[in-house]
Amino acid sequence: MAERKGILLRLDPAVHDALARWASDELRSTNAQIEFLLRRALTEAGRMPGKAAEMRRPGRPRSKPQQERTAE
Repeated sequence: MAERKGILLRLDPAVHDALARWASDELRSTNAQIEFLLRRALTEAGRMPGKAAEMRRPGRPRSKPQQERTAE
């Protein structure tokens, strides 16, 4: 997976609280919710770069099947 960029984002506390509640409703972290919304806005505006990696699905990553774990 490509390295991710970190940024400092200053938000109004009420906006942050609303984003955090929305993220919780959709089983995402606040950071993932912000990325989801930014990606959706870029796509709708026709500005999403084709080389952007897909977002990981919400929730815990799936564990490897038993066969793959024992082979390592």
